[in-house]
Amino acid sequence: MLDIRWLCKHPDEAAERLASRGRPVPLQEVLELDREHRALLTELEARRAAHNRLSQEINRRVKAGAPAGDLPHRAREVAETLAALEPRLREVEARLRDLLLALPNLPHPDVPAGTDQTANRIVRASGEQVRLPWARPHWEIAQALDLLDPPRATAIAGSRFPLLKGEGARLQRALSHFMLDLAIGRGFTEIAPPLLATGEALLATGHLPKFEDGLFQTREGLSLIPTAEVPLVNLHRDEVLEGETLPRRYAALTPCFRKEAGAPGRETRGLIRVHQFEKVELVSFTRPEDSGAELERLVVAAEAVASALRLPYRVVELCAGELGFTARRTYDLEVWCPGLGRYLEVSSCSDCGDFQARRCATRYRDGSGRPRFVHTLNASALAVGRTLAALLENGLQEDGSVVLPPALRPYLGGKDRIARER
Repeated sequence: MLDIRWLCKHPDEAAERLASRGRPVPLQEVLELDREHRALLTELEARRAAHNRLSQEINRRVKAGAPAGDLPHRAREVAETLAALEPRLREVEARLRDLLLALPNLPHPDVPAGTDQTANRIVRASGEQVRLPWARPHWEIAQALDLLDPPRATAIAGSRFPLLKGEGARLQRALSHFMLDLAIGRGFTEIAPPLLATGEALLATGHLPKFEDGLFQTREGLSLIPTAEVPLVNLHRDEVLEGETLPRRYAALTPCFRKEAGAPGRETRGLIRVHQFEKVELVSFTRPEDSGAELERLVVAAEAVASALRLPYRVVELCAGELGFTARRTYDLEVWCPGLGRYLEVSSCSDCGDFQARRCATRYRDGSGRPRFVHTLNASALAVGRTLAALLENGLQEDGSVVLPPALRPYLGGKDRIARER
């Protein structure tokens, strides 16, 4: 959530930065409602003070045995005005809150201008874009090696749910544990969070109200988490942290559940755009002055996974129009997939500033003891299914087997390749 006081003091800058996202936002209505809200509060305070004075004067006269005159009539008039103003105040407050919750984060001033992916900036790249004569998309490789079973997955849960089996299931488990171990080794505290979240928790992270249609919800009013960012950011909701305990860094390996959009086709085949997937999520809580450096740290953590798995990758800074709702700055990590013939995003590393902290009421005490909002950041390190897809495509050999990277072999009992059993 944006700071309404800042918006009122800097309306032109706010309008320009929000407009850079390329989508209309109700900023003008927010500012107008805030002015009305402040005017209503001022008038109500004045009317309440007047009513109190009249009541006190009536009581004084009654006790003194003096006539009250027209004071009771005037007091009733003021009370009637209050009764009319208070519902309008509640209406304005509710509408203002709804609109503030609908406003996305302000892009960082250094974010590239642009409204689509053509304006994204390639920061750096590592590794060679291998173009194999025998390249195939990962779903064909997985089915040829009997790692993936889409028909049985569909029979169990419907379309776009994966079912990995045998060496495929083992490979997913190995990747998950490998990624989590790397995160822990970089100083992140492991959390095993609930996989369900309340509406309040989802509102706090910005997933509600905007992304309600993308959630799997239960009859009890809970939702399956779309990412471990939700429980991790909510770890310190309504808390005031001591400044010397920052930064706080957390990691969680969880399944994630999303009603992903997308038309049938290549994007919805295999492990790329599915309703259920595993991911190692990293979340940091920092002081405002440290969030820029922490974002770079998260990007390096994601890169370390791709490097250890020997996957060619590139780091891309998103332009303003490509930023997620809660992010003010984002770097994507994309790995090369020769079977797809393109780079595939496996991580988004985002600095959310104090946007989520305002929703969560998560603060810290600065050097003078004054409570201030923390900054929150998040990153995938990495999305397991997409990384598995990249491993299959990059490790594919001419004979149809897949060579596994050395860093992963200890998690597979020393196994160095996957081949179809004869």
